[in-house]
Amino acid sequence: MNLNPIPKLKGFYADSKHVMGVSYKPDMDTFMRTLKIVLIGVLILGVMGFIISEIIKLIAG
Repeated sequence: MNLNPIPKLKGFYADSKHVMGVSYKPDMDTFMRTLKIVLIGVLILGVMGFIISEIIKLIAG
């Protein structure tokens, strides 16, 4: 059993460096499109949660 954390840290550093190298900053159009999709998803989940909680209240009470 190897308890030396140095090789794991080196691997993590190399992987992190690779991710930072291939990633890019999105332009405003891409950012706004992603933001809209995320907000719509949150809204849908919130409405579904509200409807389910109301159904449970009707059934339980």
